[in-house]
Order: sequence, then C-alpha cells, then structure tokens
Amino acid sequence: MSRFRLEIRVTPRPGLLDPEGKAIQHALHSLDYEQVRDVRVGKLLYVNVEAASSEEAREGAEAMCRRLLANPVTEDFEIDVREAAEESMPA
Repeated sequence: MSRFRLEIRVTPRPGLLDPEGKAIQHALHSLDYEQVRDVRVGKLLYVNVEAASSEEAREGAEAMCRRLLANPVTEDFEIDVREAAEESMPA
C-alpha cells in the first residue's frame, strides 16, 4: 500500500445560482473593487489515503464525491492525486 494525498475541489455548476458568491461579489463592490465581475464559492478538501495505486486512490475519491462530498445535482468536482510525503500524513 502507498500513501496518497487527494486534493478535491468542489464547485457550483456553471449557470446555477451561487448565493454565497453573489454576496461576496456585492461586498467586494461595496469596498470599491468594482472590477470584480463574478465570484463562485466552492470547497477545497485535502484527504490522505492509503491505496494500492494512484488509480485506486482516484476511484475511491470519486466514490466519496458521488456519495458525500459533492451534490451531484448542483456541484462538479475535480481530483488531483499525489504521492504523499511521510510528514504530511497524520499519526
């Protein structure tokens, strides 16, 4: 088994309402950042796993996203898989 660090980005699907993003955009405009045209708010998750291969780690991450981490109706997700350094793994 190898250790992998997953970086999972969950974002609202394009074209869907993002109330939190809109609120941030309006707040930035009120602070005189008028050049801001759009803000989308998502989640960034770091997950450390053990798996036989990077492909197995990715498959597990996709299953996690489909079952819990992302709403399949309103959100998309992207996964980066990297081999984890020993010091990045919790004890």
